[in-house]
Amino acid sequence: MFGANKGKADRLAGTDLRIGVVQARFNEDITNTLAEAALSELQRLGVASEDITLVRVPGALEVPVALQALAEKGDFDALIALGCIIRGETYHFELVANESGAGVTRVSLDYQLPIANAIITTEDMPQAIARQTEKGVDAARVAVEMANLLEELG
Repeated sequence: MFGANKGKADRLAGTDLRIGVVQARFNEDITNTLAEAALSELQRLGVASEDITLVRVPGALEVPVALQALAEKGDFDALIALGCIIRGETYHFELVANESGAGVTRVSLDYQLPIANAIITTEDMPQAIARQTEKGVDAARVAVEMANLLEELG
């Protein structure tokens, strides 16, 4: 059985991991908090600040291409996607949410690189505010755990 020798706590050890973070600037109040929470949690898990690369892009639709550029460098053990999409009155919400999510997944599968997707999609700003810190922390934990799991699986 895979993973029998490592517990969850071991997989949350970020020492020697290199993590790339792509943050969308749209809804910046939310994405700044997402980024602060993710970066803080990465360091709490042992990822050295010099092993974290933060890239900022205009919006959620631009996140996948920046993730792809980082993945192509081959310097990262995992990536994190940060963004915030809040429903408006038009179909644009669905387009941005669906296409950004599909792009993140495609990059992850194409490069066999774990990407923690914390592009949050909400109905309104209060929902986004309620999720911003928790989702940033979760993204960091997912990135570290999956990087370690894939290393373990060889």
